[in-house]
Amino acid sequence: MTGKPLQTRWTGSAMALAIAVSITGVVTVALHARVSAEQSTALRAPMPVVQTEFVEQPDFQREQKFLGLVQAASRSQVGFEVPGAIAEVLVREGQAVEAGTALAKLDTQSLEARRRAAASTVDQARAELELASARTVRQAPLVESGAISAQLFDDTRLAEKAVESALSAAQARLDSLEIDLEKSVLRAPYAARIGRQLLDRGAVTQPGAPVFTLTSLENREAHIGVAVEQAQYLTVGESYPLRWRKRSLRAPLIAVRSDVNPVSMTTVAIFSLPEDVDAFDGEPVSVSVPRTEPETGGWLPLSALIEGERGIWTVLALRGREGNTLALREVVEVLHVSGNRAYVRGSIRDGDRLIADGVHRIAPGTAVAPLTSSQQSQNAVSQKES
Repeated sequence: MTGKPLQTRWTGSAMALAIAVSITGVVTVALHARVSAEQSTALRAPMPVVQTEFVEQPDFQREQKFLGLVQAASRSQVGFEVPGAIAEVLVREGQAVEAGTALAKLDTQSLEARRRAAASTVDQARAELELASARTVRQAPLVESGAISAQLFDDTRLAEKAVESALSAAQARLDSLEIDLEKSVLRAPYAARIGRQLLDRGAVTQPGAPVFTLTSLENREAHIGVAVEQAQYLTVGESYPLRWRKRSLRAPLIAVRSDVNPVSMTTVAIFSLPEDVDAFDGEPVSVSVPRTEPETGGWLPLSALIEGERGIWTVLALRGREGNTLALREVVEVLHVSGNRAYVRGSIRDGDRLIADGVHRIAPGTAVAPLTSSQQSQNAVSQKES
């Protein structure tokens, strides 16, 4: 009788333990289910996204850049107009000179000797002319009185004319030699910078042989090759944006040449550079020319584009109402890129809302929560501060 009650007690304890274990298991499963549900709910929460509106327009402006070179308004090779040996070079390469500055001199010993001889001839002719004039003056009354014949007086008078002509010829030769002496000094025809020195001291030069190359200091110009189809839209007198040494400036268009380069199929547009542009002759310079493209589309930030296979571009459009908005893929064609934005067209329409940033972390069909304008501004400020 003592064993049965003991067995009964053990059986009751086992049942109580089993019930407790069952309750514990149920509670654990319920807790895990609740946590899983909460995690699932958290995963399904819409992702906040920055949105932008697609605004369609009939055309867009694009900037075309053309390259060219800075050129001096005047370029020349200067040399002596008379032959001779160069006796002295007065300037150096790279030196800036004013108009009329002496650049070089010739050896003038021979010219000086010839000038002295010509001067002597002039003096002799003047003396002979004076004598002939005095003879004519003395014989004039004698002809009237019949003391000498008219024939003799005509010889005297015409001899005076011949001496006068000889004096004029001698004076012309003297003047020519003095001009040659003046031209034996090579002078700058305008304010310029010395380029190359082609002949040195001691060289014998011929008339017209270049001694220096010069480039003018003032009125720098930009000569830029422009496509023929674009040149017709340029307006003489209007200012255009130029780029020189990483500096942006505006310069008026002064002319467009009428000839076309048969290789590059470009013509030359000439711009007058501002006076404060101290550019070297031959420096590179570029111009940006606006051009209107009649293509329907709209501008989007580059961060809104997703590059797919085979060069296909897509965007994520926001479809649905507030509280139930999905990100759906739309195909677009990129027509032009300028800075951090692109001009596109495709299956999107005017007024469509698109995801502007972070598109690579959002799968198509994902529920999203578009941020309002104020929220986007606050987000931008916080990102800037961080």
